[in-house]
Amino acid sequence: MTSVSAYTATAADAPLEKVTIERRELGPKDVLIKVEYAGICHSDIHTARNEWGGTNYPVVPGHEIAGIVAEIGSDVTGHKVGDRVGVGCFVDSCGKCEACLAGEEQYCIEGVTGTYNAGLPDGSITQGGYSTHIVVTEGFVLRIPEGIELDVAAPLLCAGITLYSPLKHWGAGPGKKVAIIGLGGLGHVGVKIAHALGAEVTVLSQTLSKEEDGKRLGADHYYATSDEKTFEKLAGEFDLIINTVSAKIDMDKHMSLLAINGSLVILGLPSEPIEVQGFTLAANRRSLAGSMVGGIAQTQEMLDFCAEHHIGAEIETISAEQINEAYERVLKSDVRYRFVIDAKTF
Repeated sequence: MTSVSAYTATAADAPLEKVTIERRELGPKDVLIKVEYAGICHSDIHTARNEWGGTNYPVVPGHEIAGIVAEIGSDVTGHKVGDRVGVGCFVDSCGKCEACLAGEEQYCIEGVTGTYNAGLPDGSITQGGYSTHIVVTEGFVLRIPEGIELDVAAPLLCAGITLYSPLKHWGAGPGKKVAIIGLGGLGHVGVKIAHALGAEVTVLSQTLSKEEDGKRLGADHYYATSDEKTFEKLAGEFDLIINTVSAKIDMDKHMSLLAINGSLVILGLPSEPIEVQGFTLAANRRSLAGSMVGGIAQTQEMLDFCAEHHIGAEIETISAEQINEAYERVLKSDVRYRFVIDAKTF
């Protein structure tokens, strides 16, 4: 076992605190990663505060991890010491179910192993990237290409693939009109990727306060959903709408913006049930769908795509001592657009 510094949540109502945790000894197929940067995802906050239920305390959050290979196991062939690498939302899967064999480990039928808060066969719980080091099985370590700095690459391991996967699945590209609901930690990356894929991109936001940013990042159009005229003007407009916000929205009104055979994809996870009228779906043969990150192969594809198109997250770098403050600022939408922790401060 190796002792490393980390920040952990010990209870739903307790601030994260600095501790020492144990990482497993390196196995033949394992990679020891020196964490350089760890992004803060809203999922980290939900888990740390047990807002989804099922949190196993104490837990170290963090599944947007960028770092350098420090050591490899004897049978590792895909990575070497000194490589720039990343780890996303999961660190293992069964490897033999239909989903895994199709390269969609995120939908593993036996249950994917999350980077943190996931039970292991020995009874221990996975601990995430708010730490100086992490040990991960070779097959779940991603290569971060040259052309993306590690700090702006970290959020791509969750936010990037969360947007890239549905954009690819639903065919975003030239000739397609795509709307992104929310220009936040997820949405801003989605705008960049959808633009690079060649789609005509519209941001739908509560207000026009971030319009300048949205257009700078690649949006062709920007509309305020607080203005009722928006829904009149854009009725039947979009082939694909991606909802990145966790707050409850009027689903019928937003789905009225879909063209024939259009799809609205849910990425943000509100605590309340999602409500939509049957007629809203029937009209224009609309679809309401969901999506959850992407498999390892697609995540690597996304990183390569982002390097080719010079896409990284818009970040604010913080020290580990600022994590609790950053959590509160995320809840107030007081960040443009992703917090990234400098792991040298753990």
